[in-house]
Amino acid sequence: MKRLLICSAFLVLLTACSPDDSSQALGTLERDRVTFTATANEIIRELPAIEGSAVQKGDVLVRLDTTSQEAVLAHAVAEQSKAEAYLLKLTNGERPEDIAAAQASVNRAAAQLTEAQKNYARKAELVEKKLISQSEKDTALASRDSAKAELESANEEFSKLTAGSRPEDIEQAKAQLDAALADVALQKQKLSELTIVATRDGILDNLPYNLGERVPVNGVVAVIQASRVPYARVYVPASHRIDFVPGKSVLVNVDGLDAPVDGKVRWVATEPSFTPYYALTEDERSRLMYLAEVDLEPSAQNLPSGVPAQIDLAGEL
Repeated sequence: MKRLLICSAFLVLLTACSPDDSSQALGTLERDRVTFTATANEIIRELPAIEGSAVQKGDVLVRLDTTSQEAVLAHAVAEQSKAEAYLLKLTNGERPEDIAAAQASVNRAAAQLTEAQKNYARKAELVEKKLISQSEKDTALASRDSAKAELESANEEFSKLTAGSRPEDIEQAKAQLDAALADVALQKQKLSELTIVATRDGILDNLPYNLGERVPVNGVVAVIQASRVPYARVYVPASHRIDFVPGKSVLVNVDGLDAPVDGKVRWVATEPSFTPYYALTEDERSRLMYLAEVDLEPSAQNLPSGVPAQIDLAGEL
């Protein structure tokens, strides 16, 4: 009797250690999961939708605090206004009052030069008559030359004011304005990203953070299950992989349904999910599994995610 029990146990061990020649691809029904992350370290101020509710594209899921970003945007707008005003100043030229003042300076310098020239002429005549010394003539000459220089300086200043700004300065001002506009657009984008909206129709699957909590940058704040027809994510044994290719029509058995659902293979992994091929012997290769995704027909629209599904591969070889 003892020998019989030992033999039976040995046979059980042999059976357990033998390769599993499965003829089914097992898996579950899945939908695309869309995750939304926070772009700033801010506090959650509003959660308009609740977990499990249906949401449409554009619906608000989470609102983060916008106080800091609004201040940054206001600063950027002010810099834009400053750049616009500076460019306008360069393109409009100087004020009429400044030009009039420069013209008056030219007139004053011209009058002073006329007086200096007349004074020098009188001094020169008196020197010839030996009524004054040569030094007084030299002083009058210096005054005349100084008045001439003042007139030239006034003319140059007037020409500068009436000629307008340099093209290089205008181009630089335009570049500064473009940079300010780009910064405003960037800050507006950052502000809009603090209001997280659904990008697809679906079911709000998860809200990891509560109202009032501060979320880290890149922290997941909402997860949506897309309301599309689910697909079957299954594992295909290596013995059936060669015939299980994208585009192949298969029948998917879903737990709870009496009849199978038509499906079409969308994708099959090129590498096995379990144990690299080079670590297996010929007998062990049957344990390799390849992940695959199978699209279902539209009639499966209302099937829930996570339900077990299997594909009978016995007749697929």
